[in-house]
Amino acid sequence: MTVDLAEGRGNVEAYDGRSTEAGGSGLAAMLFQKHGHPQKAWDHPAQPLIFAIGPLTGYFPLMSKTVCAFKSPYHDQYAESHAGGRSAMALKFSDLDALVITGKAKKPACLSLSSKRLDVSDVHYLWGKDVHASGKALRRMFGGAGHRSILRIGPAGEIGSPMAGINVDTYRHFGRLGAGGVMGAKNLKAIVIQGDATFRLNQGKAYTKLFQRIFDMLTDTDMMCKYHNLGTAANLEPLNTLQSLPWRNLKQTTDSAISGLTGDKFADDTLLRNMACAGCPIGCIHVGFVREKFMDENRYLYRQVSYDYEPIFSVGTMLGVTDPFAVLAILDIVEKSGLDVMSGGVAMAWATEAFEKGIISEQETIVPLAFGDADAYKQAFYHFGKGTNDFYRLLGQGSKKAAAYYGGDDFACVLGQEMAGYATGETFFVAQSLGFRHSHLDSAGYTYDQKDDEKNVDRAVDFLLEDEQSRVFLTSMVACLFARSVYTPQVLNECLSSVGYGLLADNVEKVSRHIQKQRWVTRFATGYDPAKVDIPKRFKQVVTWKGQIDEDYLQQLKEAYAKQIVGLVTERDEIEQS
Repeated sequence: MTVDLAEGRGNVEAYDGRSTEAGGSGLAAMLFQKHGHPQKAWDHPAQPLIFAIGPLTGYFPLMSKTVCAFKSPYHDQYAESHAGGRSAMALKFSDLDALVITGKAKKPACLSLSSKRLDVSDVHYLWGKDVHASGKALRRMFGGAGHRSILRIGPAGEIGSPMAGINVDTYRHFGRLGAGGVMGAKNLKAIVIQGDATFRLNQGKAYTKLFQRIFDMLTDTDMMCKYHNLGTAANLEPLNTLQSLPWRNLKQTTDSAISGLTGDKFADDTLLRNMACAGCPIGCIHVGFVREKFMDENRYLYRQVSYDYEPIFSVGTMLGVTDPFAVLAILDIVEKSGLDVMSGGVAMAWATEAFEKGIISEQETIVPLAFGDADAYKQAFYHFGKGTNDFYRLLGQGSKKAAAYYGGDDFACVLGQEMAGYATGETFFVAQSLGFRHSHLDSAGYTYDQKDDEKNVDRAVDFLLEDEQSRVFLTSMVACLFARSVYTPQVLNECLSSVGYGLLADNVEKVSRHIQKQRWVTRFATGYDPAKVDIPKRFKQVVTWKGQIDEDYLQQLKEAYAKQIVGLVTERDEIEQS
């Protein structure tokens, strides 16, 4: 479905390409090539905001993600962000493979749609409301549950912040690279998708047996236990032991204070419940609580806040905050504002060190910043999310841009965007710096660092390219990447065949290579140049369990990976030829 917000109208369109673009990441790139404007600015009303699902959505467990694609306010280039929640299932049961939104609404608006209707409503009274207040109002306005998904932005998105995310069903997010800012630029406060269609599963015994086999692998083996039990917060202590956990703006990679922030500590003291995305039996979403006392009253308010490894790293260890309830309290404020917590936390860590060094002062930060001062961070993130002054609005454009103005570029922890929480070594630093989404999930560079001690540039680059290719097919299905050990190429072949996509099933290798290339072609068309991406000095000072980062190897790896990415864009494409 394509929707023009200015006109308040939409059209359902059909395209060929299931057997070549698959869905998800591949479909999003194809749709941006059709509807996007590579040379126009990210906030031009004609630029599309795209949400795409895949051919296996609704058919198999953990095929529960949606790909959001857009021209990013962070770098003004094509970008992707992925989220779970109910969005994928809601689109599926609206009988849509993708939603493409263009134009700018005349007033703050909510787009609501289903298989039977589409409406663009005036919700000017929600503009300025935080994510939680908006969600509460939207749930009252649009009844029903099940396959209903509510996407909304907070104040950060309304001001077009490049660090603004889109909140999905309260506990999931299109977090990275500013999708929330794109919604804000379109005057789009919220999107409500009501999956109200029904479909018959008429696939026969082969499908039923395959579904049960995959379901049993996910639930009756220990393959997914980590994600349900402690969740990714279980990574905190091992990474700290490996001297690979960023502390205090990456001044350290290990600290004995980790005892207060382990996965066990969060589960023992703060955990209320587990939740799952629609179509997932695992329940990896861990919801903790914070308690707030009303002033001069013996009354308390409990807030529920989801947590996992990345949020704990970004507003916990990266800021030197070591109390789990303090981490959740900061997270609560970040969530309300609609900021991406990973980017926001790492940017705030830069600001704290800049404050320590006298590069900035309270004139900029409004409150004095110090590593470990949770109360100061709660106030600072309030101002950050709202863009209270010029400093916080500039910081929201990225630590590197703030550093270019104030100074302090050497300790800006930016790898294409604000870093993810894996200081494992050269392979990961290069992988996130140059990777398509500048994400730790583009490829398992952090795992490669932990398993391979040999400094072999060719082997490392081959790994990054091959791993990206396998992952991009999963993000075209669209699978949760936690399930990548379950959905092997052979299993994906069986899944696609069982639901009638035999041609796609027989060409997984060719199609995944094609999609990998097309994403890069799309990004290069919007101005990406890997040669212009740098790795700040702070990363070259890191010491892990392997010792000091090897600057020469880091540079060789970066140059070789950049060359291979350029080669992907220029190589001949088998699918295009055929």
